[in-house]
Amino acid sequence: MRVLGLDVGDRRIGVAVSDETGTVAQGRGVYLRRGEEEDLDYFAALCAREGVGRMVVGLPLNMNGSEGEQAAKVRAFARKLAARTGLEVEFLDERLTTVEADRVLSQAGLSERHRRRVRDELAAVLILQAWLDRARGG
Repeated sequence: MRVLGLDVGDRRIGVAVSDETGTVAQGRGVYLRRGEEEDLDYFAALCAREGVGRMVVGLPLNMNGSEGEQAAKVRAFARKLAARTGLEVEFLDERLTTVEADRVLSQAGLSERHRRRVRDELAAVLILQAWLDRARGG
């Protein structure tokens, strides 16, 4: 069973999908949001095409662990996506994943312009890989 990992933002959604064994997260790009219905249709089709059986969505908590406005938006989108696909959605604290993605991309020598293009995808990979590792007891 494959697992879909998402880093949901207001304008972009980073996308990752696990391999069939649920061991390795693989980036699937950045989706530019077009509107709620079109976004939900896109991800429902992606789940069907990739054989996704579960979704993991990064939850943007405040640094003190509380949920703010952005977390509420992400939860609402994830609920609608779960209803559309019939799949279970789990949330993973995504605090600092964007910072970690920036650090990795900077160390790789990518320009700021190129980092902006791949940051959300890498954040989705980090979110999904953390969930996969935890699910395997690692």
